[in-house]
Amino acid sequence: MTSLLACSTCRVTMIQGGSDAAGWSIFALLVVILAMLGGIAYFMIRIMKREKENFDPALSDDYVRPSRSH
Repeated sequence: MTSLLACSTCRVTMIQGGSDAAGWSIFALLVVILAMLGGIAYFMIRIMKREKENFDPALSDDYVRPSRSH
């Protein structure tokens, strides 16, 4: 039934790939997505560490606790 729903190129590719080509393509896409998310996380952590090391405390504001108004 699924071979009837696929386009002719995808159908031929899946048959030649041992009918598991769709599974491998999804797995490859998952690897690419995880690599991209890992790269983004790595660079975000790196940016946060550099910001913390080079931060000038004179530029920070003092914490002001919000007052409760009744």
